[in-house]
Amino acid sequence: MIELVNVRRTYGAKVAVADLSFTVAPGELFAFLGPNGAGKTTTLKMLVGLLKPTLGMIRVCGFDVVLQTRSANRLIGYVPDEPYLYDKLTGREFLWLIGEVHGLGKHEIQHRVEQQIARFELKEFVDELAESFSHGMKQRVAFAAALLHDPAVLIVDEPMVGLDPRSARLVRDLLRDMAAAGKSVLMSTHSLSVAEQIANRIGIIDAGKLHFVGSLAELRQTVPEQGLTLEDLFLQFTAADKPLQVDAIPAAATPESVLPRVAQP
Repeated sequence: MIELVNVRRTYGAKVAVADLSFTVAPGELFAFLGPNGAGKTTTLKMLVGLLKPTLGMIRVCGFDVVLQTRSANRLIGYVPDEPYLYDKLTGREFLWLIGEVHGLGKHEIQHRVEQQIARFELKEFVDELAESFSHGMKQRVAFAAALLHDPAVLIVDEPMVGLDPRSARLVRDLLRDMAAAGKSVLMSTHSLSVAEQIANRIGIIDAGKLHFVGSLAELRQTVPEQGLTLEDLFLQFTAADKPLQVDAIPAAATPESVLPRVAQP
């Protein structure tokens, strides 16, 4: 469902993402972890077509996100780290706008908007202007908008930021349910306890390089200590004063049949 092959993104001489390769399968919830500035948000923006890779290839459900952007975007739901709504639209008006952008018919939009209002418990404020929303309220509307067209792939950047405990539980359950329904979920997060609870596999990126891809059990096998939490393991992998033994860490699978290419301007 999601495939990155030798993806690189540079800004002048700065390498933000270096030769990144991994896949996310149908029904998988993949947690993408790393310290601030590691390259997580850059990677997610490339996945949804907001940035072009300097080198390499990104596919979503078989569509190249650079060459077949529209086809890929129809299958993606995206929740950024900062939920951007239109301040002078109500929450309901914003959801209708998103439905129209995706080409849904009037009756289908009506049904799906009501469905998302119920799912994310938006009824109390959905008819107010977005400028009056708290961060958590905006986040819930952003999730509703991302799922309005029933995407096959959900990409989420820091989903738990600004959510109260009830909303955070709702989002956790939603991500689990989507994966159980055969969707692919890629979640970038600093909430390591959440990743430990719900992720099928984990990717750890630091300084633009992917240092581990695998399950939590496989991650624990890379260190001699027993019973470590994901937080303990993450801190070991990203410690500034400890060199990483990258050769001992399971590498991401790279399809040999696909060669890197230069993204077209």
